[in-house]
Amino acid sequence: MNVGPPPSFRASDSGAGAVDKSVLVRTYQAWKGSNIFCLQGRLIFGPDVRSLFFTVFLIVVPVVIFCIFVASKLMDDFPHDSGISIMVVVVALTLFDLILLLLTSGRDPGIIARNANPPELEGYEGSTEVGPGQTPQLRLPRTKDVIVNGITVKIKYCDTCMLYRPPRCSHCSICNNCVEKFDHHCPWVGQCIGLRNYRFFFMFVFSSTVLCLYVHAFCWVYIKRIMNGEGLSIWKAMAKTPASIVLLVYSFISVWFVGGLTIFHTYLISTNQSTYENFRYRYDQRDNPYNKGVIENFMEVFCTSIPPSKNNFRAKIPKEPAIQSRRITGGYVSPTPRKPVTDIEMGRKPVWDEAVGDADDHEEIVRNDNSLDKHCGSVELSPDLSRILPPEPESTEGRGISHPRRSSWGRKSGSWDISPEVIAAAVGESKRNDNLTNEINSRANCK
Repeated sequence: MNVGPPPSFRASDSGAGAVDKSVLVRTYQAWKGSNIFCLQGRLIFGPDVRSLFFTVFLIVVPVVIFCIFVASKLMDDFPHDSGISIMVVVVALTLFDLILLLLTSGRDPGIIARNANPPELEGYEGSTEVGPGQTPQLRLPRTKDVIVNGITVKIKYCDTCMLYRPPRCSHCSICNNCVEKFDHHCPWVGQCIGLRNYRFFFMFVFSSTVLCLYVHAFCWVYIKRIMNGEGLSIWKAMAKTPASIVLLVYSFISVWFVGGLTIFHTYLISTNQSTYENFRYRYDQRDNPYNKGVIENFMEVFCTSIPPSKNNFRAKIPKEPAIQSRRITGGYVSPTPRKPVTDIEMGRKPVWDEAVGDADDHEEIVRNDNSLDKHCGSVELSPDLSRILPPEPESTEGRGISHPRRSSWGRKSGSWDISPEVIAAAVGESKRNDNLTNEINSRANCK
């Protein structure tokens, strides 16, 4: 949503048009994406921000081990201040790497504001009333053609954000946002990589590569100093510094990962592609409308100003009214439900505790399957009440007399209504008919 300045209001306003402070919330508090905000909307992260702490752990712990077991030992071996510079450089590289990581993960990657209502259908002169957040039943075109540098490019309609995505924009299923110049969603930084943070992402990957190479190189320098100082072989020298062996293995594996990403994204920048475009579209068989040449492509990424965010996450906006929930069961809505509505399709049975509270505990009810159940405590009545105990003395055993029933269809309470006289007559007749009562008690036993 494009958030403008909040509407002005005065505390003394009491008219219908006045805006109440209580209904104003910050944009980040009403955000419909899956993002996580910190510092009252100043930092925005993806839903998998916890992986960021793991990434920090993978960077900081090896550097701490390097400073304690390698750099501190080399400080005494180099003359003047060159030994101290080893420690200073590795700490500076680490801090620079962590700052770039935060700039990549904690800023708006280029989220496009959602529309409150879908765009109007072109060429349609009628009127279609829809509520906020609803797409009209008139089907909008799924794609549109736009011209980019003389080449026709198709843009797609996003049902979630209710807008036609600009060129090079895609909807991230993890963050649930449309992102400009969407590159990919990086789980290591817990954020989408897009127009506003791609530069910092590349610099983070590149500085991580340099840091791995730096640690790897000086671990070998330290092993070489042990070999020359004590006249040992390379294997014995490595055995004297197990921390260097661990750092050598770790940095060697890591450099293949971050180094490979650095090379790959260098190629993408030189050809002005994104990761999403490279894997999805592949401009191998058609012209890339965004390719301006190698130098211009690098200038576009590193030397152009970063566009401002389209979202002011700290701005105050009116709170959207909550949709009133409705209790819907049994296929219809009960406006003022006082009792649970019978769900006939699921076979649930309504219970009237109040209507039969004074009845005998051994009440017999005829079920739909012509069997007799004996219920203890509370009495359950089947939705099919066309058969009930015979109220007339001349009725024969096992023969039921149909009684009129009062249906609850259309009633506000959504429940069946049984006359207390009918129930009392049925109970009294069952007591007077000893033979029928004995047979019923022998067929149905709740215990």
